[in-house]
Amino acid sequence: MSSNLLAGKVGIISGALNSQSIAWKVAQKAHAEGARIVLTNAPLAMRMGEIKVLAAEIDAPIIPADATSVEELGTLFTEAQSHFGGKIDFLLHSIGMSANIRKNKSYGDLDYKFFQQTLDVSALSLHKMLAVAEKQDAFNEWGSVVALSYIAAQRAFLDYTDMSQAKAVLESIARSYGQRLGHLKKVRVNTISQSPTKTTAGTGISGFNAFYEYADRMAPLGNAPAEACADYCVSLFSDLTRYVTMQNLMHDGGFSSTGISEAIVDAITKSTESEKEA
Repeated sequence: MSSNLLAGKVGIISGALNSQSIAWKVAQKAHAEGARIVLTNAPLAMRMGEIKVLAAEIDAPIIPADATSVEELGTLFTEAQSHFGGKIDFLLHSIGMSANIRKNKSYGDLDYKFFQQTLDVSALSLHKMLAVAEKQDAFNEWGSVVALSYIAAQRAFLDYTDMSQAKAVLESIARSYGQRLGHLKKVRVNTISQSPTKTTAGTGISGFNAFYEYADRMAPLGNAPAEACADYCVSLFSDLTRYVTMQNLMHDGGFSSTGISEAIVDAITKSTESEKEA
C-alpha cells in the first residue's frame, strides 16, 4: 500500500542488475511511492542483467554510465536533469565489484591491480558521483543520497577480502561528503549496512550460504530481506528523515548488536555433545 512518500520527487538509482538486486527493489518501491526515476548501470552490467524489464515496469529511462568515469557520470547527471526538467532529489549508490573475490583470491594473495579496481568501482565511484553532482549543482535542497554498505567495513569476515576495505572507504566518503553537501545544499548522505542478502553479488562470495544461515540465527529478528531494505531506502529518500545524515545505519535484524544468540549456543552445544559421543 502506497503512502505517496516520494510524490513529486525524482532521482537516480544505480546498480539494478536483476530482480534479486536490492537496487531493483528500491526502484520498484520508490516508483510505487510516487517518484520518477532514471536507472543507470555500467554498459557491461546492463548486457549481463535485465534492467530493460525494470525500466518498462516503472516507465524509467536508462542512461548507461561507467561509475568510475567522471566523463560518463557527467553525461548521466546532465541527461537525468534534462529528462526531469530540473534537479534531482535522491540518489542510490548500489555498486560493488571485486575481481579478487570472483577469482577466489585469498586475502594474503590479492592481485593489487584488482584491489585498486575494487576500490575504484565499489567506493571511489561514490565520491565521483557526488563530485560531479556538486559541480553541476544537480541536487535540490534537502536531497538524499544512500549508499549500500556491509558490516565487514568494521569487522573481519572470511572471504570478503578487499571488499571490506572498499566498504570502509565508502562509509568514510559518505561522512565527508555528507558534511560538505549538508553545508552547501542541506543534502544528506548516509550508508545502510544491510544483512547478507541473496543477490547475484552476495551469492558469489565463497561460503555465503553458511554465513547467511549464521547471521540469520544470530539476529534477533533474522536477516533483513531485500524488500525491507528497499523500504528503508525509501524512508531515507523521503522528507521524514531530513535530519539524518553522515550515518552508517545498521539494517540487519540486530545482528550487529548481538554477542551470541540462543540458536547459536544450541547449535554449538549439540555439536560438542555429538563429538563427545563419537
